[in-house]
Parts: sequence; structure tokens; C-alpha cells
Amino acid sequence: MDYQIVCNKVCELARQTGAFIKESQQKSAIDIEIKGDNDFVTQVDKAAEQKIVNGLKELIPESGFIAEEGTSDIKGEVFDWIIDPIDGTTNFIHGLAPYAISIALQEKGELVLGVIYEMGLDECFYAYKGSPAYLNGHEICVSDTKNIKNSLIATGFPYSNYDRLDGFMNSIRYFMEHSRGLRRLGSAATDLAYVACGRFDSFYEYNLKPWDVAAGVFIIKQAGGAVCDFNGGDNFLFGQEIIATNKATFNEFKGIINDIMN
Repeated sequence: MDYQIVCNKVCELARQTGAFIKESQQKSAIDIEIKGDNDFVTQVDKAAEQKIVNGLKELIPESGFIAEEGTSDIKGEVFDWIIDPIDGTTNFIHGLAPYAISIALQEKGELVLGVIYEMGLDECFYAYKGSPAYLNGHEICVSDTKNIKNSLIATGFPYSNYDRLDGFMNSIRYFMEHSRGLRRLGSAATDLAYVACGRFDSFYEYNLKPWDVAAGVFIIKQAGGAVCDFNGGDNFLFGQEIIATNKATFNEFKGIINDIMN
């Protein structure tokens, strides 16, 4: 497996699909389906996912898929793609950036490639096994901020699962009082990409799915960052909770989240 060649082709596929998504938004009204409380899917999501799945099947025919809209549920023996065709669908519906394509590749359960294409700013973040992280061809790294006091922090608001809302609201209050500020963009994949390139110092959220975070997790690690779940463990891909930071603030941040959220 030449990860670099595969990654370059995935970036090209993401850009082509992104062009289709933006063109679809401009040309016609968007048909919206409701999957759950405040959880939407459009015909553009489904068509974009089909384009991505078809393109990835050509790259690695024997691969399986973990895809948000269920276009393919084939399980690969070695390789599995983890796909979100539009992360930030609510933003997309309202014509608000950011919204992004997120594609990751697992090899025997290990993440080996990640691509996030944010369409609003035409920014492609990517990394592959053995590489640094990149943004549009330029190497990126996480910030060098040393403490939470000087950090800009990203999060996402729960839209259906409110079981942990009290703790989450306490965390918002804490960071309002003890950091430079909080931002909520509405696209977890973009939030993670922005941690990887140093725009955000930290990100945390719960009730996320693997397709929301897989590519961003890999890119952050290749950019020198650190990732864990709210307990400081490694159940962030399928455990529906994630912390992602630069390494300098990692211990401080995960300690705060563990105290507040658990």
C-alpha cells in the first residue's frame, strides 16, 4: 500500500465531490429528511456519499465501509473506509459554512489516512501513515499554547442526547471564565482540522459518531496533537466522546473535562 498515492487520490475525490455538493446547493431546492431530533439528511448527502463510495471502491476494491448514510455496509477483511459526506448538514441546509467531507481509512483497525475537505474555504486537510499533516499542500502542526487560560476552545452542542447536559453546561461556564473563549462551528470534522492547524487549541464534544471524528483524529495525531475520551482513554472513535488538544495543554484539559463531565 502506497499511502501517499492513495491519499492524493482521496483528496482529489473529496474535491470533486465537494464541487458537486456546492453546485447542487446553488442549483435547486434541497430535499430534507429527518432522521431524528434535529438530525437531518438531504438528497445531496446521499448522492455525495454514493460518489465517494464508488470512487473509493475503485481505489481499494476489497475495502469495506462505515458510512453515515448507509450507502454501503460491507465489512472489509483488511481495509475499511469511514465516511461522512457532509459533516455539518444543518449548516449546509442553511447555506452557512463550515461543512466538510470527512474520509478516513482503517487498516486492520488502525487509522492510516485522513482527509477533511472544508468546502466553504476550499481547504483540504490530510495526512497518511508516516507523513506530517497538510493543508492544501503546506505542512501544518498544532498550536504551541501552553495553558488553558490562553487557549481558544471549540465544542459542539448536543442536539438529541441531553443526558449529560448539566455537566456540559458546567464545562461551558468553566471555559468562559478560564480561557480566551469558546467557539461552536457546527462541524466536528472542521473543528478537529482547525485543532490540527493551530486555529483552535482544544476541542471536546460528546454524542459523536466515528464518521464525525475518524479523519480528524488521524490528522491531529500526525500534526503533533493528542486525542482521548473523557476518561483519558482511547475509546474516542466509537465511544461517542472526544478530547483533542495540542500536547502542551493535553493533561490540563483532560483533567478539567474528567472532573466536570464524569
